[in-house]
Amino acid sequence: MSVFKGVLPAGLIAAGALVFGGAAMADAPAAPAQPSNHLDKCFYIRDWQNWTAASDRNDVMYLRVRTHDVYKIELSGGTNLLHWPDVHIVNEVRGPDSVCYPIDLDMSVSDGHGFREHLFVKSIAKLSPEEVAAIPKKDRP
Repeated sequence: MSVFKGVLPAGLIAAGALVFGGAAMADAPAAPAQPSNHLDKCFYIRDWQNWTAASDRNDVMYLRVRTHDVYKIELSGGTNLLHWPDVHIVNEVRGPDSVCYPIDLDMSVSDGHGFREHLFVKSIAKLSPEEVAAIPKKDRP
């Protein structure tokens, strides 16, 4: 038996499985469309308006984005510099200015006199209105 004689029946079987399998799939009910959370949690750096540090923790920041959105940023290791007066956050933008993942934020805290400490972002999450309301007023951005 030649190689081609063995390939032809195998090809016919595979084609038949695709045709009949596709027909069975067409009869199955379609899964409901799931909303995309990816773009809902993203923001542009230009929309970042303000920030605060959680008063009881050195590893949590809150960002005010646009008018109504608040994002919780958790840091690896944190720093007490976030609570010092007159410090500001410096974010280096490399590439697109959208923030969707922790790696998109390259932040450091600066005292404005040459001292900077890099902040390693562990997680970023857009907070619901209920979660924002639960933040103490003094910690809201």
